[in-house]
Amino acid sequence: MVRTSGSWTGGRLTAGSFLKPHKIARVLFHPAWIPDSLDPSIERLKRMRVVAGVVASLGVYTFVQGGFDFTELLENTMTASAVLLVLTPLTVGVMLLVWRRTGTVRQLRAPLLNSLKLLLLFIGCVVALVLLAQRSGTSGGVLLSLVTAGVLLWMVVFVVWGAVRVSGNFFGTAAVHRSLPALLATVTSWLMAVPDLVTGDLHGLSLTMGVVFILGAPVTVTAIALLETSRLRRHYGIRLGTHPAGLPPAPGTTPPMPPTPPAGLPHVPPRGNPYSHPHPPAPGGNPYAPGPRHPYAPPPPQPSYPPRRHPYGG
Repeated sequence: MVRTSGSWTGGRLTAGSFLKPHKIARVLFHPAWIPDSLDPSIERLKRMRVVAGVVASLGVYTFVQGGFDFTELLENTMTASAVLLVLTPLTVGVMLLVWRRTGTVRQLRAPLLNSLKLLLLFIGCVVALVLLAQRSGTSGGVLLSLVTAGVLLWMVVFVVWGAVRVSGNFFGTAAVHRSLPALLATVTSWLMAVPDLVTGDLHGLSLTMGVVFILGAPVTVTAIALLETSRLRRHYGIRLGTHPAGLPPAPGTTPPMPPTPPAGLPHVPPRGNPYSHPHPPAPGGNPYAPGPRHPYAPPPPQPSYPPRRHPYGG
């Protein structure tokens, strides 16, 4: 599917879309300016990375410890959002320092701003969901409770579907560099797992089970990300350390055409010797024959002949 460059929704939202929170999340959290995957194999790798990322974000130990806890899920989501708010710009900033050796940051200003907007949009939606969930238990009245429960259910579907989308495109950072989402997913998954290992907080699990459940997700995310970046490098020449402006064009794209001169300017004739003949004599012709005359040159003088006399005249 070809998306509209520079557009956010790409005209994919209608009035009836607001009754389907998953559709709105798909449009808002996977905007039209995010480039499509280069081939289906990379798209499958991204989906596998999303599954492993969800495991790292929610924590399998939440289900192992004795059932699903919605309050703990919200706390983990807020913690993950705070980590993303700090970690994503920091990682991108480090890569910008690396890319400055072969390019400028100004060339990436538009996709960087779009990615930052998407990050702030997702975190804002997560905060709104947490606040709504906290107020849902204190709202009075049956009717108000039903309305709040309906809105809360809509927001849960919207945020969960949005989290799946941003886990795949990682806030549209593929518009900055194709390999950047894989790097961010790897760094984020490890940063969320290492503190539990350092502090020894295994969440009530045994040492073996705790290490497996805590390290399983980041190791899986790292392996899939390495496969993704390796395929991008081998098949498309896309290297993480190369500035995006220096990467080869994506398959199926044409190089930009040279700019056309603005309308209204006078026609400029081709440069050359203004005093030379515009059309040289044809090969094999008389080299001493006069060449073609200039259209604005004065006519040559006519030859003069003596007046003719009558042969029988006096």
